[in-house]
Amino acid sequence: MASPDRLAATTNLEPLREDGPYILRPLLEHVPLTSDGSDSDVKINCVEFYDGNLYIGTSASEVLHFVQIPPEPNDTTGQPVYIQASRLSPVSVESPSSRTTAGQGVQEILLLPRIGKACILCNSTAAFYTLPELSPVSGISVVKNCSWIGGVDLNDAVATDGSGRASGNDATILLSLKSKIQVVRLADKVLEAPKVTFAGSVLSVRRDSIACVADSKSYALLDIYRRLTIPLMSISTLDETPVEDVGRLHPQQDGPDDPITRSGRSNLSAQGVDTPSHSRSPSQNDDPSKSQQPSPPVPSTSPEPYSDSKSSPPPTNKPLPPPPAEDASHSKAPPVRYQSPFALKPHITSPNPEEFLLVIGTKLSEPGVGMFVSLDGEPTRATLQFEKYPDQVIVDGNNFDMASSQTGFVEEEDSYVLASMSKETENGPCNGIEIQHVNAGQEANPKKYWLEAQGSSGQNSYGLRAFLGRGEIRLGEVVSKLSQKRFAPFPGPLETSTSSLKSSDSRTALSIERLSKEKELFERDDSQDDDSLPEGWESTRNAEGEDFARRLAAAETRLAVWHGNRLWWAIRNPLIIQLDTLLDAASPKGQMADIDRQAVYSVLKLIRGRDARTELEYMTLDYLRQKAGLLLLINLLSSPQKQLVSDGELNALEDILVDSKLDPRVVLSLVPGIRNDIIEGRRGIWIYTGVKTVAESYLRSVTFETPAKNALQRNEIRIMHFLRRFLSAWRKMKGFGSVPDENEVFRTVDAALLICLLELIDALLKAWPMEVLLDQSSMNLSIKEWIVSIGLSIFSNRITGSLC
Repeated sequence: MASPDRLAATTNLEPLREDGPYILRPLLEHVPLTSDGSDSDVKINCVEFYDGNLYIGTSASEVLHFVQIPPEPNDTTGQPVYIQASRLSPVSVESPSSRTTAGQGVQEILLLPRIGKACILCNSTAAFYTLPELSPVSGISVVKNCSWIGGVDLNDAVATDGSGRASGNDATILLSLKSKIQVVRLADKVLEAPKVTFAGSVLSVRRDSIACVADSKSYALLDIYRRLTIPLMSISTLDETPVEDVGRLHPQQDGPDDPITRSGRSNLSAQGVDTPSHSRSPSQNDDPSKSQQPSPPVPSTSPEPYSDSKSSPPPTNKPLPPPPAEDASHSKAPPVRYQSPFALKPHITSPNPEEFLLVIGTKLSEPGVGMFVSLDGEPTRATLQFEKYPDQVIVDGNNFDMASSQTGFVEEEDSYVLASMSKETENGPCNGIEIQHVNAGQEANPKKYWLEAQGSSGQNSYGLRAFLGRGEIRLGEVVSKLSQKRFAPFPGPLETSTSSLKSSDSRTALSIERLSKEKELFERDDSQDDDSLPEGWESTRNAEGEDFARRLAAAETRLAVWHGNRLWWAIRNPLIIQLDTLLDAASPKGQMADIDRQAVYSVLKLIRGRDARTELEYMTLDYLRQKAGLLLLINLLSSPQKQLVSDGELNALEDILVDSKLDPRVVLSLVPGIRNDIIEGRRGIWIYTGVKTVAESYLRSVTFETPAKNALQRNEIRIMHFLRRFLSAWRKMKGFGSVPDENEVFRTVDAALLICLLELIDALLKAWPMEVLLDQSSMNLSIKEWIVSIGLSIFSNRITGSLC
């Protein structure tokens, strides 16, 4: 998605204003969910990415493996290509309980790069495979009746984002079974597998030894090594589950855990990547040991069933709050659990090593509440409000290569909560992603953003995932805005300076014409050095500018979004895209005369006082100031007299234009009567492409047919004073050496300043009292000749180099 029109704020095709903290860019435009293309009833359940390998689990009990092919060096888009390597059918030992669970398929893909393995949960069966080709692993058992796999330590950088160096050759995961959570430490084989008593867990997120887990009703904290349990809260506020009932086996969960099944058929032997599918394990009615193929099975070295490790600490019980007094009859009967008609899916995520984020609510159509708790179960910060109870929730708190130019305007925690949900709009229900800052609960009116992909339809919600590996994306918008291009100040017929001068007062026309000839002489002399410009130099400079901008346009992310059969990267929105969108929105339908000045000033306020920390941010801030200043100037020049800005705004505009370092020749090209005196030079004027687009768009929309003298007289006197102050400020920069094309720039500034002074003198003479105007003839001539003599002195001093 290289252009903003791929996103929409509503269900229609209107482009989304990409002013939020995240944007979507394509990962895969069309995923072949089935081999025959009839994928209308098949959906994506889970996605994972690591080291250039993309794995997609579907509801058809298949895993699609794609391999990333890097872009060619001469590919200006810089986007990689993904080719399908295999379509695998993971091991699935079906049981009556798994068959009754609708729409399972591949439920989870857990990558363990430290040990070069992956664990895939398919139809409640967990099996292990090698990375990256997903060949079955021998020697590690298949686990039946497993509701969840996960629980990798989020404090382990290798296990969670693939960064850093591995400090060992093992990995610890959690398997959620009916009556317990199996803690499995893996290497080439199972090293140990202690059990934690917690029935019916369906989700777990772990920080070191503390795991936040959930069953279908409530949340709890577990110390997986000391086997301590701290009940937290119910998922539904309508549920009245007693605290002491959390994590216990209930009648609906009766039945022993299925033993950890030996991978008894040759389907667990190694297979090539191009194998179309793995064979399935025997059904639940068959004895796995009696369904062996002629080849002997590879014996499992893991205990069956797993036993507690001798090295694990002795079990202890953390005291719980004393239960309320109960009568004898109540003690004989099991507690009655409130059966909510609205089953809410639990959501657990962790924004940092000290907190978990849990989501509670009442029903799916009602708002949800996000609660932050510490590793001890204590509230840590204000709660978050979700417009609807979300389908999925993730927290993104990582800063990537472009973080310094992204959404954080102050030095604070830069984390956002992304929640997939459906909400009501004018066009009916709409699926998308609600985004808010982790500290949004501290605000009286927290700001929320809505993100969805254009062209996505259907009733399915968006899927969210924080990948193990990172993907790199090149943002073409950054290149198109920050690369420099040659600016054309005269896109139409050029009004010659001579004609403008001939229309001046006849008493000063001769002197000013001498000045014009002097200017043409110096311009011709200075251009002699440009005769050596090589052929095609402009194209070469364009290419070099784009290459430089591309190096700044690379972004990294671990977040993925999917909907239907399409996948996107969710990328932190760079500051230049985020705020430039606001500037574009300030001029509705490109009508620059109707610019919302307050919106432009709001953008300038956001970057005021902000120090650039990287080259990208330095260029971004310059670009935003230049474009904002140009928009305000165009609004000033194109608005009717009654809508002219105040003196304070004129002074602010002067400061904006000077501070932005925008070439003054670009500013002067917009002013009738002065633009004819611009000196381009053979190399021309080079500015940011985004700024060039605004200026040239305005120049193409107006005509400069009025003679220069009359055009100047049409400008209000305040505008002439504004130009005088602006040009005088630029003259003070002369000799600093930091101005590109200094010769052409300051010769243009001198000429334009001279014209402004002459016009101001005319206005001053016309405003003098009548008795003074009686002698206006001689005074007018003497003052004008004085001004012209100053101008001639300026240019003569430029010849000798004595002017500083």
